Amino acid sequence: MILLFIGGGLLFTAVLLLGYALLAAGGASVPLDRRRPVQNRPESRLTKVAGSAVNLVDGFFSQRTVRLFNREALENAGLRMSQADFFVIVLAGAVVGALAGLVVAGPLLAILFVFLSPVAGYLVIGFLAGKRRNTFDQQLGDTLQLLAGGLRAGHSILRAIDAAATESLSPTSEEMRRVVTETSLGRDLQTSLNDTAERMRNEDFVWIAQAIQINREVGGNLAEVLDQVNETIRERSEIKGHIKSLAAEGKFSAYILMAMPIGIVFMLMLVNPGYMNVMFTNPLGWGMIVGSIILMTIGGLWMRKIIDLKF
Repeated sequence: MILLFIGGGLLFTAVLLLGYALLAAGGASVPLDRRRPVQNRPESRLTKVAGSAVNLVDGFFSQRTVRLFNREALENAGLRMSQADFFVIVLAGAVVGALAGLVVAGPLLAILFVFLSPVAGYLVIGFLAGKRRNTFDQQLGDTLQLLAGGLRAGHSILRAIDAAATESLSPTSEEMRRVVTETSLGRDLQTSLNDTAERMRNEDFVWIAQAIQINREVGGNLAEVLDQVNETIRERSEIKGHIKSLAAEGKFSAYILMAMPIGIVFMLMLVNPGYMNVMFTNPLGWGMIVGSIILMTIGGLWMRKIIDLKF
């Protein structure tokens, strides 16, 4: 009974101390770190090691031409980093994968993870670039409205593009600002627009570039032309949405068929951990794993080709 009272008293004291600490922290209008003078924090050892690795890789690339993970691919993916930075990340992933594979199954799995690291980096860049292009395509209607509005307000086409770069979201703002910058440096506007269309792989933006070029050659009301192009693009987007909804069932079936073998393997490893050991200890098992990965890749590409409709 005495111990119970002592424990209750200590608990009550702890609650009071906690409340006092919260009130004292909340009473300061300006945090303590903001009231102190700005001081440069020393770099950690990890930062120094990463910086040294980046400098080493950058010096290696400066003397050679490497097309994998080049600056253009990183820019298309929207990654604000250099080629050396991304290579260091890939190398770090390869080291971590090698250690994990060595601990789990041995040197063969470690070597496999090392080779899969650049493949994963390539897939990540492709995914981010595709997502960025899709976002640019979705923002194209609003971009045309901004361009037409700027032209009706009496601005030139270059000034309207500059206004669209200011008012739009990423990635449209970045691409439009790049067009303005290139044109300010003396590059032809049509060439910059065509490069943007090629970089974004957007056929609708090709129409916009052609409409601007025709207007510069023969004249006319460019705002009205852009409105008509915008209406056409919106109709195509509506048709594209219908096609995607009709192809959604096929895509979902493809995802299930691709994930089913992997799910069965994980389920067997959870239910009976020793059941799949033969696959990782026998050379024939490794051959079957490699063969299944190749066949699943071919099947996935085949199903993607079937459900990827061109229009």
